[in-house]
Amino acid sequence: MKIDHLKKLLNGFDKNLYFEYDLKNKNWFNIGGKSKVFFKADNLNQLINFLKTINNQERIFVLGAGSNILVTDGLFDGIVIKLGKNFSNITLHSEDIIIAGSAVLDKSLSYFALKNNLSGFEFLSCIPGTIGGGISMNAGCFGKEFKDILVSIQVSDKFGKVATIPSKEIKFEYRKNNIPEDYIFLSASFKGVKSNQKEIEAITNNLKSEKEKNQPTRIKTSGSTFKNPISQTNKKVWELIKDSVPLNQSFGDACISEKHCNFFVNKGNAKFEDMKKLIDYVSEKVLKKTGISLEKEIKILE
Repeated sequence: MKIDHLKKLLNGFDKNLYFEYDLKNKNWFNIGGKSKVFFKADNLNQLINFLKTINNQERIFVLGAGSNILVTDGLFDGIVIKLGKNFSNITLHSEDIIIAGSAVLDKSLSYFALKNNLSGFEFLSCIPGTIGGGISMNAGCFGKEFKDILVSIQVSDKFGKVATIPSKEIKFEYRKNNIPEDYIFLSASFKGVKSNQKEIEAITNNLKSEKEKNQPTRIKTSGSTFKNPISQTNKKVWELIKDSVPLNQSFGDACISEKHCNFFVNKGNAKFEDMKKLIDYVSEKVLKKTGISLEKEIKILE
């Protein structure tokens, strides 16, 4: 749909609607051009009305914290939706159940659980991103994944129809699940285990220290670039990269982190093509050396 037509169609959403919106500062890589349309949904009613108006006539991408995406330098020919403040609520539903909106940061949920003496959420303190993104990819670290604490999710399809799905009906695997890709995550409920706050805090601090020691922080990087190929080898992906790729390889300002070689870094003004070349180069080198085809963990928006 052309922008002029979209402007007429969406004229009732002016307050939170932007055309040719710059996405560069909306992702951790600090790379990217513009989206044809950017819509910030403050609440569920706004989101549902917007989806019904669009009626699935445009590509839609829901942007969370931007911690694991690489965005094209060109124009993204579609709509980027950002979920606003009403999707960032966290409540204690019962003594061991927490309900969190999909825009809640993983670390915020971990902190909320700590303050309410609930264990099981400690690993979330080390995952960048939001609840929605975490469910989408069954994110995890230090031996725990979202599936281990999830009770149910609330979703909307691209036409604005809302449904609740119990976690027992979802098939979770390593970094993926069978939830339809066109579903938008609205909120989720999680189950913890009552515990001592000091013990929870000690576990959380240990995990955060371990992450700080082994992964790059406070620089222009995304999360892990590739998934661990667990069905093909016992080796971690960083070991495959280390054994197959000259780690000083760079394309423009896109380079491999010195701290963890499955993290790629924009050391200045890397372009989309620079980072994509680096990703493809590493993937090709590992395939040539080991015969293993790597699957990307980061999402590429182009």
